[in-house]
Amino acid sequence: MELEKYIILSDAQLVTFALDGDSVAFETLFMRYREGIYNLCLQRTGGNVDDASDLMQETFVKVYVNLEKYDSKFTFGQWIYTIARNNFIDYVRRRRDDLSIDSLPRNSSPFAPVDSGETPEERIISAQHTVQLERCMAALPEKYRQMVELRFVKEYSYEEIALKLDLPIGTVKTHIHRARERLCKLIANQ
Repeated sequence: MELEKYIILSDAQLVTFALDGDSVAFETLFMRYREGIYNLCLQRTGGNVDDASDLMQETFVKVYVNLEKYDSKFTFGQWIYTIARNNFIDYVRRRRDDLSIDSLPRNSSPFAPVDSGETPEERIISAQHTVQLERCMAALPEKYRQMVELRFVKEYSYEEIALKLDLPIGTVKTHIHRARERLCKLIANQ
């Protein structure tokens, strides 16, 4: 299908094509929602460009990994914005967890109940996506794979990564940005 034809397809049609392995269809969805999701993240982070960019890219990775869970009784826009909102909530929780226990408000608890709520089928699909993500991670150059693991698996801050690897913080941010871009392309081309 020619690129121009993707532009006129509905979100539901693009999701169907993307689920069948059409990377251009997913890229078209990305292009449709990228700016809106970025602006939402930018607003929620108080204008922090780096965090907004991270959150936007994390959102699209989650969208790709969970695409088969999309329920067509909702618009795709509602679904992706819900993922972005939940991703932001996770970001706030990570930030809160970085605070010392003494700096938490009196009525706040650092321990939130965990609800696994997944059905057995969802767990199997999730496991399949984990394998797929691990394959994509293995295809990254070592320096990028290390950056992704430190930032998104071990949830190190940029500063902690810079200290651990003895690199300037700007280099760390650049490597993480490039690693995420490569990882997203690898995922989209699966």
